[in-house]
Amino acid sequence: MKTTASTVQIVMPQHCNGYAKPRLFGGQIMAWIDVVGAVAARRYTQKAVTTVCIDNLTFLKPAYLNDTVIQEAGVTWTGNTSLEVRVDSLVEKLDGTQELINRAYVVFVALDENDQPAKVPPLVPETEEEIKEYEAAILRRKIRLARS
Repeated sequence: MKTTASTVQIVMPQHCNGYAKPRLFGGQIMAWIDVVGAVAARRYTQKAVTTVCIDNLTFLKPAYLNDTVIQEAGVTWTGNTSLEVRVDSLVEKLDGTQELINRAYVVFVALDENDQPAKVPPLVPETEEEIKEYEAAILRRKIRLARS
């Protein structure tokens, strides 16, 4: 079962603000995050999904006009009908080096054919990094539930 997805975008004028050195709109990168996150969630659940929330979104650095933005998404946690996906956004320079510019955690709910919440397969973290992400996702969920 595949738990990841990735995408590549070139920042075009329609993705930018009007500054002298045009920067990528935050809303544009958020839309890309939602799409690549949903693809990872759909691949994992083999169901339609809907976004519940972007639990944590951190803008570390900007992306500029003509930058290449790579996004990598992976499932970090699953519940009964929901799952969390981490999306890393990186700028790739022309020499191939990459720099993390954004990290987001997106929560989705799987849907059945009647648009009702559907069970998702349990995620079993295996590597040390996967276990660390899974445990952090549980903590984020507790914080999210305490706020609601």
